[in-house]
Amino acid sequence: MILPEDSVLTVDREPQMERSEVRFEFGKNWRRFLRVLDEQRITDAEKSLCTMLDLDDLRGKSFLDVGSGSGLFSLAAMRLGATRVYSFDYDSESVACTRELKRRYFEGAEHWTVEQGSALDREYLSRLGQFDIVYSWGVLHHTGNMWQALENVIAPLRKNGRLFIAIYNDEGLKSRNWKRIKKMYSLSPVFRPPFIAFFSSYFFIKGLIVDVIFQRKNPFTRYTAHQGPRGMTYWIDLLDWLGGYPFEVAKPSEIFEFYKKRNFTLVNLKAEGRGLGCNEFVFERNG
Repeated sequence: MILPEDSVLTVDREPQMERSEVRFEFGKNWRRFLRVLDEQRITDAEKSLCTMLDLDDLRGKSFLDVGSGSGLFSLAAMRLGATRVYSFDYDSESVACTRELKRRYFEGAEHWTVEQGSALDREYLSRLGQFDIVYSWGVLHHTGNMWQALENVIAPLRKNGRLFIAIYNDEGLKSRNWKRIKKMYSLSPVFRPPFIAFFSSYFFIKGLIVDVIFQRKNPFTRYTAHQGPRGMTYWIDLLDWLGGYPFEVAKPSEIFEFYKKRNFTLVNLKAEGRGLGCNEFVFERNG
């Protein structure tokens, strides 16, 4: 289903929580994504969720989506049979996007709640109750206090429940340089056109060389096909990457040790290797 250009999403007007000095507005980018969301993207999201969690479906499971963004994975959880889905996001536009997906596919569903909240608000998370699955893909490193957020998401996870998170890989100097770029991009609209022009050209040339010389494939496929289980288009993914600030990173070993000390067992890992993408982790909270 395509969202028309003139569609209006209902946006929360609730008082905003304390925010960092500079913050990228992810929700505006997610609005663009809803215009290209289709059945294939939803199906791919369902498959990726089941694969990482090592489950056939979510029947009998409760699902908390921390930083729901577009709402795609909350929708996937609903379609996979979750008995309760709770979605929240700090960004009011993202909340509106998630509510739009609920309206399209599960209007009136009482077991899907969507609201505004913060992963840094421990008291808020503690009030939500206990969930079988706590999911937060590519969110906690954008809060401005990643390690506190990683701690906070433990509170709503029941014993023997599973925590599925994705955190940017630490590539040292390369990551620090990107942090500076992202901050400048998010600081003022003045920086955005030249940054978009430069980096879109850079990634185009780099992709062209890889596709034509090394992989011997059509170089335009990466721009026309959606980008893996997250369902992103190339353009939306580019803007998301350039503007993703606050921006924090961690080595896989750091995340592993953090949760090991808190009585968690790693049950699945998808590592980025020597790349700037996200490492995906599924931990189980030991009873």
